[in-house]
Amino acid sequence: MPLPKSEPVIIIGGGAFGLSTALELSTRGYTDITVFEQDEEIPSRWSAANDLNKIMRAEYEDGFYTELAIEAMQAWQTPLFAPHFHRVGFLNCVTGAAPQKAVDTMERFRAAAERHPVMKPFVSGVDGRDELRQLCWQFDGQLPGWKGYINKYDGYVHSANALRGVYRAARENGVRFLLGEKVGAVREIVYEDTCQGRKSVGVRTQGGDFHAASLVIVAVGAAATKIVPEIGSHVQAKAWSVAHVRLTEDETSSLRGIPVTYARDLGFFFEPEPKTNLLKLCPMGGGYVNTDPSTGLSQPPESLTQSRFVPHEDELKMRELLHQTLPHLADRPLVRKSLCWFADTSNSDFVVDYVPQTSSSVMLLSGDSGHGFKMFPIVGRWVIDLLNSAKEQQPISRWRWRNFSSANGNASQDDVSWRIGDVKEIRDLQINQVESKL
Repeated sequence: MPLPKSEPVIIIGGGAFGLSTALELSTRGYTDITVFEQDEEIPSRWSAANDLNKIMRAEYEDGFYTELAIEAMQAWQTPLFAPHFHRVGFLNCVTGAAPQKAVDTMERFRAAAERHPVMKPFVSGVDGRDELRQLCWQFDGQLPGWKGYINKYDGYVHSANALRGVYRAARENGVRFLLGEKVGAVREIVYEDTCQGRKSVGVRTQGGDFHAASLVIVAVGAAATKIVPEIGSHVQAKAWSVAHVRLTEDETSSLRGIPVTYARDLGFFFEPEPKTNLLKLCPMGGGYVNTDPSTGLSQPPESLTQSRFVPHEDELKMRELLHQTLPHLADRPLVRKSLCWFADTSNSDFVVDYVPQTSSSVMLLSGDSGHGFKMFPIVGRWVIDLLNSAKEQQPISRWRWRNFSSANGNASQDDVSWRIGDVKEIRDLQINQVESKL
Protein backbone atom coordinates (compact mmCIF):
# COMPACT_ATOMS: atom_id res chain seq x y z
CA MET A 1 0.00 0.00 0.00
CA PRO A 2 1.50 3.38 -0.99
CA LEU A 3 2.74 5.62 1.82
CA PRO A 4 0.17 8.34 2.58
CA LYS A 5 1.59 11.69 1.56
CA SER A 6 0.90 13.21 4.98
CA GLU A 7 3.09 10.66 6.80
CA PRO A 8 6.46 11.87 8.12
CA VAL A 9 9.47 11.06 5.93
CA ILE A 10 13.07 11.42 7.08
CA ILE A 11 15.94 11.66 4.60
CA ILE A 12 19.41 11.09 6.05
CA GLY A 13 21.96 12.99 3.97
CA GLY A 14 21.85 16.35 2.23
CA GLY A 15 23.98 15.41 -0.77
CA ALA A 16 22.89 14.78 -4.36
CA PHE A 17 20.66 11.75 -3.81
CA GLY A 18 19.09 13.18 -0.65
CA LEU A 19 18.35 16.61 -2.11
CA SER A 20 16.95 15.20 -5.34
CA THR A 21 14.65 12.96 -3.33
CA ALA A 22 13.52 15.77 -1.03
CA LEU A 23 12.66 18.00 -3.99
CA GLU A 24 10.79 15.29 -5.89
CA LEU A 25 8.76 14.14 -2.88
CA SER A 26 7.80 17.70 -1.99
CA THR A 27 6.86 18.41 -5.61
CA ARG A 28 4.66 15.29 -5.67
CA GLY A 29 2.67 16.40 -2.63
CA TYR A 30 4.44 14.81 0.33
CA THR A 31 4.02 17.33 3.11
CA ASP A 32 6.13 16.16 6.07
CA ILE A 33 9.75 15.79 4.93
CA THR A 34 12.83 16.39 7.06
CA VAL A 35 16.42 16.17 5.81
CA PHE A 36 19.18 15.44 8.35
CA GLU A 37 22.69 16.57 7.40
CA GLN A 38 25.73 16.48 9.68
CA ASP A 39 27.42 19.52 8.13
CA GLU A 40 26.44 23.05 9.09
CA GLU A 41 25.50 24.05 5.57
CA ILE A 42 24.59 22.79 2.13
CA PRO A 43 26.49 21.90 0.01
CA SER A 44 27.80 19.58 2.67
CA ARG A 45 31.56 19.15 2.83
CA TRP A 46 30.91 15.43 3.35
CA SER A 47 29.10 15.13 0.03
CA ALA A 48 31.01 13.94 -3.04
CA ALA A 49 28.98 16.51 -4.97
CA ASN A 50 30.42 19.46 -3.02
CA ASP A 51 32.63 20.27 -5.95
CA LEU A 52 33.19 22.70 -8.79
CA ASN A 53 32.03 20.40 -11.55
CA LYS A 54 31.16 16.89 -12.71
CA ILE A 55 31.20 15.36 -16.18
CA MET A 56 27.80 15.25 -17.89
CA ARG A 57 28.23 12.58 -20.54
CA ALA A 58 25.43 10.43 -21.89
CA GLU A 59 27.33 7.59 -23.58
CA TYR A 60 27.69 4.34 -21.67
CA GLU A 61 28.78 0.89 -22.74
CA ASP A 62 25.54 -0.24 -21.10
CA GLY A 63 22.51 0.99 -23.03
CA PHE A 64 20.41 1.05 -19.86
CA TYR A 65 22.52 3.83 -18.39
CA THR A 66 22.78 5.63 -21.73
CA GLU A 67 19.00 6.01 -21.77
CA LEU A 68 18.99 7.18 -18.15
CA ALA A 69 21.69 9.74 -18.92
CA ILE A 70 19.71 11.02 -21.92
CA GLU A 71 16.72 11.48 -19.61
CA ALA A 72 18.91 13.29 -17.11
CA MET A 73 20.39 15.46 -19.87
CA GLN A 74 16.91 16.62 -20.80
CA ALA A 75 16.23 17.45 -17.15
CA TRP A 76 19.46 19.46 -16.94
CA GLN A 77 17.98 21.70 -19.62
CA THR A 78 14.90 22.67 -17.57
CA PRO A 79 14.74 26.04 -15.77
CA LEU A 80 15.85 24.86 -12.32
CA PHE A 81 18.92 22.97 -13.56
CA ALA A 82 19.87 24.76 -16.79
CA PRO A 83 22.00 27.49 -15.13
CA HIS A 84 24.38 24.78 -13.96
CA PHE A 85 24.76 22.81 -17.21
CA HIS A 86 27.50 23.78 -19.68
CA ARG A 87 27.47 22.03 -23.07
CA VAL A 88 31.14 22.39 -23.94
CA GLY A 89 31.57 18.86 -25.27
CA PHE A 90 33.40 15.78 -24.01
CA LEU A 91 36.80 14.99 -25.52
CA ASN A 92 37.43 11.31 -24.77
CA CYS A 93 40.92 10.19 -25.76
CA VAL A 94 43.89 7.98 -25.03
CA THR A 95 47.55 8.89 -25.24
CA GLY A 96 50.11 6.98 -27.26
CA ALA A 97 51.22 5.18 -24.08
CA ALA A 98 47.75 4.02 -23.05
CA PRO A 99 47.22 0.36 -22.12
CA GLN A 100 44.91 -1.63 -24.35
CA LYS A 101 42.17 -1.61 -21.72
CA ALA A 102 41.98 2.17 -21.93
CA VAL A 103 41.90 2.09 -25.74
CA ASP A 104 39.14 -0.52 -25.77
CA THR A 105 37.08 1.42 -23.24
CA MET A 106 37.35 4.62 -25.23
CA GLU A 107 36.29 2.83 -28.41
CA ARG A 108 33.26 1.28 -26.69
CA PHE A 109 32.20 4.70 -25.42
CA ARG A 110 32.57 6.12 -28.91
CA ALA A 111 30.52 3.29 -30.41
CA ALA A 112 27.79 3.87 -27.84
CA ALA A 113 27.62 7.56 -28.74
CA GLU A 114 27.65 6.90 -32.48
CA ARG A 115 24.86 4.33 -32.40
CA HIS A 116 22.46 6.47 -30.38
CA PRO A 117 20.26 8.61 -32.68
CA VAL A 118 20.24 11.55 -30.26
CA MET A 119 24.01 11.74 -29.88
CA LYS A 120 25.26 10.54 -33.26
CA PRO A 121 25.11 13.96 -34.98
CA PHE A 122 27.33 15.42 -32.25
CA VAL A 123 30.16 12.87 -32.48
CA SER A 124 33.32 13.05 -34.56
CA GLY A 125 36.73 11.42 -34.34
CA VAL A 126 40.00 13.17 -33.61
CA ASP A 127 43.43 11.71 -34.31
CA GLY A 128 46.75 13.40 -33.71
CA ARG A 129 47.95 16.78 -32.56
CA ASP A 130 46.89 18.74 -35.62
CA GLU A 131 43.26 17.63 -35.44
CA LEU A 132 43.16 18.17 -31.69
CA ARG A 133 44.57 21.69 -32.03
CA GLN A 134 41.91 22.52 -34.63
CA LEU A 135 39.39 21.55 -31.98
CA CYS A 136 41.22 23.13 -29.00
CA TRP A 137 43.71 25.72 -30.16
CA GLN A 138 44.65 26.34 -26.53
CA PHE A 139 46.30 22.91 -26.27
CA ASP A 140 49.88 23.79 -27.16
CA GLY A 141 51.43 20.65 -25.67
CA GLN A 142 52.78 17.81 -27.77
CA LEU A 143 49.71 15.57 -27.25
CA PRO A 144 51.85 12.48 -28.02
CA GLY A 145 49.82 9.82 -29.79
CA TRP A 146 46.48 11.27 -28.69
CA LYS A 147 43.42 9.93 -30.47
CA GLY A 148 39.75 9.55 -29.67
CA TYR A 149 36.53 11.45 -30.29
CA ILE A 150 34.62 14.57 -29.33
CA ASN A 151 30.94 14.40 -28.34
CA LYS A 152 29.48 17.89 -28.42
CA TYR A 153 26.20 16.66 -26.93
CA ASP A 154 27.98 16.33 -23.59
CA GLY A 155 29.61 18.77 -21.19
CA TYR A 156 29.73 19.32 -17.46
CA VAL A 157 27.59 20.56 -14.60
CA HIS A 158 28.53 22.90 -11.77
CA SER A 159 27.75 20.52 -8.96
CA ALA A 160 27.97 22.73 -5.87
CA ASN A 161 25.79 25.42 -7.43
CA ALA A 162 23.26 22.80 -8.53
CA LEU A 163 23.05 21.52 -4.95
CA ARG A 164 22.43 25.04 -3.69
CA GLY A 165 19.67 25.58 -6.24
CA VAL A 166 17.82 22.38 -5.34
CA TYR A 167 18.27 23.08 -1.62
CA ARG A 168 16.56 26.44 -2.05
CA ALA A 169 13.76 24.92 -4.14
CA ALA A 170 13.14 22.14 -1.60
CA ARG A 171 12.95 24.64 1.26
CA GLU A 172 10.48 26.71 -0.71
CA ASN A 173 8.40 23.53 -1.06
CA GLY A 174 8.28 23.17 2.72
CA VAL A 175 11.08 20.63 3.28
CA ARG A 176 12.71 21.04 6.70
CA PHE A 177 16.48 20.78 7.10
CA LEU A 178 18.26 19.97 10.35
CA LEU A 179 21.95 20.79 9.94
CA GLY A 180 25.05 20.32 12.05
CA GLU A 181 26.55 17.76 14.41
CA LYS A 182 24.15 18.50 17.26
CA VAL A 183 20.85 18.17 15.42
CA GLY A 184 21.59 16.87 11.93
CA ALA A 185 24.00 13.99 12.50
CA VAL A 186 22.10 10.70 12.75
CA ARG A 187 23.52 8.07 15.09
CA GLU A 188 21.11 5.26 14.23
CA ILE A 189 17.82 4.19 12.77
CA VAL A 190 15.41 3.17 15.56
CA TYR A 191 13.42 -0.04 15.10
CA GLU A 192 10.62 -1.78 16.95
CA ASP A 193 9.26 -5.30 16.62
CA THR A 194 5.72 -5.63 15.28
CA CYS A 195 3.50 -8.56 14.37
CA GLN A 196 4.66 -8.04 10.76
CA GLY A 197 8.34 -7.98 11.78
CA ARG A 198 10.96 -5.32 12.41
CA LYS A 199 9.92 -1.80 11.45
CA SER A 200 11.64 1.58 11.68
CA VAL A 201 9.90 4.19 13.79
CA GLY A 202 12.42 6.99 13.18
CA VAL A 203 15.98 8.04 13.88
CA ARG A 204 18.14 9.08 16.81
CA THR A 205 20.69 11.85 16.39
CA GLN A 206 24.19 12.01 17.79
CA GLY A 207 22.80 14.43 20.37
CA GLY A 208 20.36 11.79 21.57
CA ASP A 209 17.14 13.27 20.18
CA PHE A 210 14.55 10.94 18.67
CA HIS A 211 12.59 11.91 15.56
CA ALA A 212 9.64 9.79 14.44
CA ALA A 213 9.05 8.82 10.82
CA SER A 214 7.00 6.35 8.81
CA LEU A 215 9.75 6.10 6.19
CA VAL A 216 13.51 6.63 6.56
CA ILE A 217 15.48 7.18 3.35
CA VAL A 218 19.24 6.73 3.72
CA ALA A 219 21.27 8.78 1.23
CA VAL A 220 24.63 9.24 2.93
CA GLY A 221 26.95 8.33 0.07
CA ALA A 222 30.21 6.73 1.15
CA ALA A 223 28.96 6.38 4.75
CA ALA A 224 26.18 3.95 3.79
CA THR A 225 27.47 1.06 5.89
CA LYS A 226 27.60 3.24 9.01
CA ILE A 227 23.81 3.68 8.93
CA VAL A 228 22.84 0.47 7.12
CA PRO A 229 25.54 -2.10 7.98
CA GLU A 230 23.35 -4.84 6.53
CA ILE A 231 24.45 -3.89 3.01
CA GLY A 232 27.87 -5.36 3.79
CA SER A 233 30.56 -5.12 1.13
CA HIS A 234 28.17 -4.50 -1.77
CA VAL A 235 28.57 -0.78 -1.06
CA GLN A 236 31.98 0.44 0.01
CA ALA A 237 33.60 3.80 0.48
CA LYS A 238 36.12 4.51 -2.25
CA ALA A 239 38.04 7.69 -3.01
CA TRP A 240 39.69 9.37 -5.98
CA SER A 241 41.99 12.36 -5.98
CA VAL A 242 40.98 15.91 -6.86
CA ALA A 243 43.25 18.95 -7.19
CA HIS A 244 43.18 22.37 -8.79
CA VAL A 245 45.47 24.87 -10.46
CA ARG A 246 44.83 28.53 -9.75
CA LEU A 247 44.91 30.71 -12.87
CA THR A 248 44.95 34.42 -13.57
CA GLU A 249 41.80 36.03 -14.91
CA ASP A 250 43.38 36.26 -18.36
CA GLU A 251 44.31 32.58 -18.29
CA THR A 252 40.80 31.67 -17.25
CA SER A 253 39.36 33.71 -20.10
CA SER A 254 41.68 32.12 -22.64
CA LEU A 255 40.48 28.61 -21.67
CA ARG A 256 36.77 29.37 -21.67
CA GLY A 257 34.79 26.88 -23.71
CA ILE A 258 37.35 24.08 -23.86
CA PRO A 259 35.69 20.65 -23.72
CA VAL A 260 35.91 18.35 -20.76
CA THR A 261 39.20 16.67 -21.66
CA TYR A 262 39.74 13.05 -20.65
CA ALA A 263 42.89 11.07 -21.38
CA ARG A 264 41.74 7.70 -20.16
CA ASP A 265 45.19 6.60 -19.04
CA LEU A 266 46.02 9.84 -17.21
CA GLY A 267 42.93 11.71 -16.06
CA PHE A 268 40.68 14.62 -16.96
CA PHE A 269 40.14 18.34 -16.47
CA PHE A 270 37.48 21.00 -17.05
CA GLU A 271 37.40 24.56 -18.25
CA PRO A 272 38.34 26.84 -15.33
CA GLU A 273 35.65 28.15 -13.01
CA PRO A 274 35.39 31.91 -13.61
CA LYS A 275 34.55 32.99 -10.06
CA THR A 276 37.52 31.22 -8.50
CA ASN A 277 39.90 30.92 -11.50
CA LEU A 278 40.40 27.28 -10.55
CA LEU A 279 41.03 24.54 -13.10
CA LYS A 280 40.01 21.16 -11.67
CA LEU A 281 42.05 18.01 -12.33
CA CYS A 282 41.30 14.37 -11.56
CA PRO A 283 43.75 11.52 -12.19
CA MET A 284 42.63 8.15 -13.50
CA GLY A 285 43.05 5.16 -11.21
CA GLY A 286 41.42 2.27 -9.41
CA GLY A 287 40.61 4.31 -6.32
CA TYR A 288 41.43 4.06 -2.63
CA VAL A 289 39.63 2.26 0.18
CA ASN A 290 39.73 2.61 3.95
CA THR A 291 39.06 -0.91 5.20
CA ASP A 292 38.28 -1.55 8.84
CA PRO A 293 40.20 -4.76 9.66
CA SER A 294 37.58 -5.82 12.22
CA THR A 295 34.67 -5.74 9.75
CA GLY A 296 36.26 -5.91 6.31
CA LEU A 297 34.21 -2.87 5.29
CA SER A 298 35.61 0.28 3.73
CA GLN A 299 34.29 3.49 5.29
CA PRO A 300 35.27 7.13 4.86
CA PRO A 301 37.62 8.64 7.46
CA GLU A 302 36.02 10.14 10.57
CA SER A 303 37.53 13.56 9.91
CA LEU A 304 37.50 15.70 6.77
CA THR A 305 41.09 16.73 7.45
CA GLN A 306 42.24 13.14 6.89
CA SER A 307 41.30 13.46 3.21
CA ARG A 308 43.02 16.77 2.46
CA PHE A 309 45.89 15.38 0.42
CA VAL A 310 46.50 13.51 -2.83
CA PRO A 311 48.90 10.60 -3.27
CA HIS A 312 52.20 11.40 -4.97
CA GLU A 313 51.55 9.12 -7.94
CA ASP A 314 48.26 10.90 -8.61
CA GLU A 315 49.99 14.26 -8.56
CA LEU A 316 52.46 12.94 -11.14
CA LYS A 317 49.58 11.86 -13.40
CA MET A 318 47.93 15.26 -13.16
CA ARG A 319 51.14 17.06 -13.99
CA GLU A 320 51.78 14.76 -16.93
CA LEU A 321 48.27 15.44 -18.20
CA LEU A 322 48.97 19.17 -18.09
CA HIS A 323 52.43 18.71 -19.59
CA GLN A 324 50.90 17.01 -22.64
CA THR A 325 48.06 19.53 -23.10
CA LEU A 326 48.77 22.84 -21.34
CA PRO A 327 52.50 22.68 -20.50
CA HIS A 328 52.68 26.24 -19.18
CA LEU A 329 50.54 25.04 -16.25
CA ALA A 330 52.33 21.76 -15.56
CA ASP A 331 54.60 23.10 -12.82
CA ARG A 332 52.04 25.28 -11.06
CA PRO A 333 51.26 24.51 -7.40
CA LEU A 334 48.30 22.19 -6.93
CA VAL A 335 45.77 23.69 -4.53
CA ARG A 336 42.62 22.47 -2.80
CA LYS A 337 43.93 18.92 -2.92
CA SER A 338 41.71 16.20 -1.49
CA LEU A 339 40.38 12.70 -1.74
CA CYS A 340 36.73 12.62 -2.82
CA TRP A 341 34.81 9.70 -1.27
CA PHE A 342 32.10 7.88 -3.21
CA ALA A 343 29.78 4.99 -2.45
CA ASP A 344 31.07 2.34 -4.83
CA THR A 345 29.70 -0.98 -6.02
CA SER A 346 31.74 -3.63 -7.79
CA ASN A 347 29.53 -3.45 -10.90
CA SER A 348 28.79 0.32 -10.71
CA ASP A 349 25.04 -0.30 -10.45
CA PHE A 350 23.08 1.91 -8.07
CA VAL A 351 21.23 0.55 -5.05
CA VAL A 352 17.67 1.89 -4.83
CA ASP A 353 15.66 -0.44 -2.65
CA TYR A 354 14.05 -1.14 0.70
CA VAL A 355 16.31 -2.64 3.34
CA PRO A 356 15.13 -6.24 3.92
CA GLN A 357 13.34 -7.13 7.16
CA THR A 358 12.28 -3.53 7.79
CA SER A 359 8.66 -3.83 6.63
CA SER A 360 9.47 -1.37 3.80
CA SER A 361 10.15 1.35 6.37
CA VAL A 362 13.79 1.99 5.38
CA MET A 363 15.03 2.73 1.87
CA LEU A 364 18.67 2.89 0.77
CA LEU A 365 19.90 5.10 -2.08
CA SER A 366 23.56 4.43 -2.73
CA GLY A 367 26.24 3.19 -5.11
CA ASP A 368 26.82 6.37 -7.11
CA SER A 369 30.20 4.86 -8.04
CA GLY A 370 31.57 8.17 -9.22
CA HIS A 371 29.06 8.56 -12.05
CA GLY A 372 25.86 9.32 -10.15
CA PHE A 373 25.82 13.11 -10.13
CA LYS A 374 24.84 13.40 -13.77
CA MET A 375 21.56 11.75 -12.67
CA PHE A 376 20.95 14.40 -9.97
CA PRO A 377 17.76 15.84 -11.53
CA ILE A 378 16.05 12.45 -11.85
CA VAL A 379 17.12 10.45 -8.76
CA GLY A 380 13.97 11.49 -6.91
CA ARG A 381 11.85 9.94 -9.65
CA TRP A 382 13.37 6.56 -8.85
CA VAL A 383 12.19 6.92 -5.25
CA ILE A 384 8.66 7.74 -6.41
CA ASP A 385 8.70 4.70 -8.70
CA LEU A 386 9.74 2.46 -5.81
CA LEU A 387 7.12 3.92 -3.47
CA ASN A 388 4.45 3.21 -6.07
CA SER A 389 5.79 -0.20 -7.14
CA ALA A 390 3.72 -3.36 -7.04
CA LYS A 391 4.29 -5.39 -3.86
CA GLU A 392 6.80 -2.74 -2.75
CA GLN A 393 9.48 -4.37 -4.91
CA GLN A 394 12.12 -2.53 -6.91
CA PRO A 395 11.03 -3.04 -10.56
CA ILE A 396 14.60 -2.61 -11.85
CA SER A 397 16.31 -5.85 -10.87
CA ARG A 398 19.86 -4.49 -11.10
CA TRP A 399 19.07 -1.88 -8.42
CA ARG A 400 17.67 -4.36 -5.93
CA TRP A 401 19.23 -5.12 -2.57
CA ARG A 402 22.02 -7.67 -2.68
CA ASN A 403 23.35 -9.64 0.22
CA PHE A 404 27.12 -9.62 0.18
CA SER A 405 29.61 -10.86 2.74
CA SER A 406 31.44 -8.17 4.68
CA ALA A 407 34.66 -10.16 4.60
CA ASN A 408 36.31 -8.28 1.76
CA GLY A 409 36.47 -4.51 1.62
CA ASN A 410 38.42 -4.42 -1.67
CA ALA A 411 35.75 -4.98 -4.29
CA SER A 412 37.10 -6.37 -7.54
CA GLN A 413 37.37 -4.07 -10.54
CA ASP A 414 36.91 -6.92 -13.02
CA ASP A 415 33.38 -5.85 -13.94
CA VAL A 416 34.19 -2.13 -14.18
CA SER A 417 35.79 -1.97 -17.59
CA TRP A 418 36.17 1.80 -17.65
CA ARG A 419 38.50 1.98 -14.65
CA ILE A 420 42.24 1.69 -15.09
CA GLY A 421 44.44 0.72 -12.16
CA ASP A 422 44.40 -1.21 -8.91
CA VAL A 423 42.46 -0.44 -5.74
CA LYS A 424 44.78 0.62 -2.88
CA GLU A 425 44.44 0.93 0.87
CA ILE A 426 44.64 4.47 2.15
CA ARG A 427 46.59 3.40 5.23
CA ASP A 428 49.32 1.95 3.01
CA LEU A 429 49.68 5.30 1.26
CA GLN A 430 49.93 7.14 4.55
CA ILE A 431 52.54 4.71 5.90
CA ASN A 432 54.58 5.06 2.72
CA GLN A 433 54.37 8.85 2.90
CA VAL A 434 55.61 8.86 6.47
CA GLU A 435 58.47 6.46 5.64
CA SER A 436 59.50 8.56 2.64
CA LYS A 437 59.88 11.62 4.90
CA LEU A 438 62.05 9.83 7.46
